[in-house]
Amino acid sequence: MSERDPIATLAIRLRAQADWCAARPSPFYGALLYRMATDTEQRGPTWDRLAVTVDDPPGFLAHLGLLAGVHYLVLAGEAPDLAAHYPSAGGDGDAEAAWPALRAVLATRGDALDPWLRKRPQTNEVGRAAPLMSGLLEVVAETGLPVRLLEIGASAGLNLRLDHFWYQAGDRGAGDPSSSVRFVDLWEGGTPPFEAPLRVTERAGCDRAPIDVATEAGRQTLLAYVWADQTDRLERLRAAFDIAARVPVTLDRAEALEWLPAQLADPPAGTATVVFHSIVMQYFSDTDAARFRGILAEAGAGATASTPLAWLRLEPRRLVDADAELRLTTWPVGRDRHLARTSPHLGPVVYGADDPDQAPSDASSSPTRPIARDDASA
Repeated sequence: MSERDPIATLAIRLRAQADWCAARPSPFYGALLYRMATDTEQRGPTWDRLAVTVDDPPGFLAHLGLLAGVHYLVLAGEAPDLAAHYPSAGGDGDAEAAWPALRAVLATRGDALDPWLRKRPQTNEVGRAAPLMSGLLEVVAETGLPVRLLEIGASAGLNLRLDHFWYQAGDRGAGDPSSSVRFVDLWEGGTPPFEAPLRVTERAGCDRAPIDVATEAGRQTLLAYVWADQTDRLERLRAAFDIAARVPVTLDRAEALEWLPAQLADPPAGTATVVFHSIVMQYFSDTDAARFRGILAEAGAGATASTPLAWLRLEPRRLVDADAELRLTTWPVGRDRHLARTSPHLGPVVYGADDPDQAPSDASSSPTRPIARDDASA
């Protein structure tokens, strides 16, 4: 820890998140976070709850874990005064009126809230499926092969079912046209190859703390990580739960660096292996990120035309970027390219060439560590 005042450090962190929320579609959380920053400076219950996290790396976002714990109580009916103002519970969305009730919950429910500080946020944001599907279709168009999906930081594995969602631009589409999870006319500047014949032969993922959406607790946990005024995200998540109930995936409780080499050791012939992740790299140390890239490069060196490997990732490009970049590396050629930029939740997918104002990224670039965002776990 530096010589900076820990209270000031935490208040700065909270205001950075508040700025990000207020400028994006979560003004409710933005207003609450501004109040929490001031409460921290006054050594109020926000400070009591978050003081133990001051030495955490900024990317761990313990304050969002705290808000998720509060949201869980609201959704479970354990904070009725607060629920009266939470849109996710049918409340009026008045953040100023919500603050006294939130402060009271922070002061009195440490038993329920403190465990959330040690969890890494797991939104399992289904909106990320739109750009990820775009990259997956590029792999199929390039290889002409069925694919096996391997997701790092899979959380509940909802995006491992991404081919069971529907994607459409104009009169072109891909996925399941009857799906209740739908992404329509999001693409700008270009479109992915919707006509590519996608077929998934295997879907598996790993997470340090996988969430079982077959359980009520698992579903409530994922809902709790969504910002309470983003009701469209909540509706999309509930629709994805229904799809998960009928589309099985393999989810392992494992560290990525231990899990991935075994998955890549003996790739099946006639199948493209796609390793993918979204808003995960901030949870890797520089050393582990280098090891992760090394695992992929080693596997890529052994790839052939009949056992190609692809690395698809949706990650912020720089430290404080509000948007995320979709990037794809494919072997055996070793081609790396930018595909699109988009929101880390759901927004327009700006498809096409790299922004000339930004330095190019490649497979050897360092992981980014955004300070104000909600994320999946590694």
